Amino acid sequence: MPVAVKRVGIGIFEDPEKVIESAVAVCTSMEISCYCRPGIVKDKPSERSVHILESAHPEQAMIDDLMNGSIDAAVRGTLPANATLKALKIAEGVDHLERIALLETAGGKKFLLTPVGVDEGWTVPEKLELIKKGKIIAKKFGLPEKTGILSGGRLGDIGRHKQVDASMAEAELVAKLSDSVHCEILIEDAIQTCGLIIAPDGISGNLIFRTLTFLGNGYGHGAPVVNIRRIFVDSSRASPNYANALLLAASLLE
Repeated sequence: MPVAVKRVGIGIFEDPEKVIESAVAVCTSMEISCYCRPGIVKDKPSERSVHILESAHPEQAMIDDLMNGSIDAAVRGTLPANATLKALKIAEGVDHLERIALLETAGGKKFLLTPVGVDEGWTVPEKLELIKKGKIIAKKFGLPEKTGILSGGRLGDIGRHKQVDASMAEAELVAKLSDSVHCEILIEDAIQTCGLIIAPDGISGNLIFRTLTFLGNGYGHGAPVVNIRRIFVDSSRASPNYANALLLAASLLE
């Protein structure tokens, strides 16, 4: 029986050359549909497995195709975040999106980080659910399934502030319930052995993500949305390319 070809969509609003180059780099393992406004892509790729689909509203066209099964997974690419994620939330019937980001340090160390949205991962049950889903993604992307739970300080800081104490107590509980490791505030040590890092809350997770990618010469390769039925990988327009985001989307289909 022939193996079904994976069909992945990616959006283009700006930097079309970067998106097309990423698609061409990985198109031997999947069919890729590039959604864009008319005229955005000047030179059509010669590869038969990379398709250009033009629409006045490419973000809606891509989400529609994702929902009706014309494509198996989607990557935001360089489409505007607000319009694209709004269309996804409406299509999936959810009021917020939970994401797990694949990050890479300037030194080339890759790891998953969550929560990365300010409204995500604020309770113990939410963190436990993110850990369960994050371990699956780590395994599929070849990262260690070991999970490191971050808190607001070192154990020696207990008693200095009630919020720090509460953060460490919660981290200890989450680590115990999920068979993970409480790494205190030492993220630099945690990424050496852990493929999945759990930030204390959505604000600190978002700050870690933004500091690494916008100030620390690191990279954000994509963030799968894990509280929806379909496979959708959010991405940053600051990414050097989208090859890893496309591969991540494809790997989640297996």
